[in-house]
Amino acid sequence: MSRSVGVSVERLERYADPDIEGLTDLLVDCVAGGAGIGFLDPLDPAQAADWWRSVLDAHGAVTWVARDDAGRIVGHVRLLLAAMPNSPHRAEVSKLLVHSRARRAGAATALLSELEAWAREHGRTRLVLDTQTGSSAQRLYEHLGWSVVGDIPDFALTTAGGLTSTTVMTKKVGPITT
Repeated sequence: MSRSVGVSVERLERYADPDIEGLTDLLVDCVAGGAGIGFLDPLDPAQAADWWRSVLDAHGAVTWVARDDAGRIVGHVRLLLAAMPNSPHRAEVSKLLVHSRARRAGAATALLSELEAWAREHGRTRLVLDTQTGSSAQRLYEHLGWSVVGDIPDFALTTAGGLTSTTVMTKKVGPITT
């Protein structure tokens, strides 16, 4: 577990109902704020809670949450482990989320730092992700050393329903060995 200013990051290996409630609040808040993370606004909290239960029970992923000093979940990120025999060295970053009340406090950087350290320690040294082109998330990733691979036009709908492009990014976090 690591700490940032007012935020602690932990790997979420087991979860309980309060975690689902916190993650649901986080997801609904991010979608309402325009985050291009696969959902349309308004997001029904029951739908968000069901989605969290399904992904947290899935195998092949590692999950981290950021909590504020009161213990509330204010951030999340997942690492989806590539499962094919030709890809034991790579993984995909998914759903980096920070609640609007915790932005600019270092939660996203702390979450990515934990994720990258875990990936490196477990031989997942080539990471990939996609993010909405031109978003503040893209600027954050670039600031943290991620490289743009390319853009895909008209890839997804925004939370309001219009088409937007996505930017595919990558980062090498350690030596690639097989």
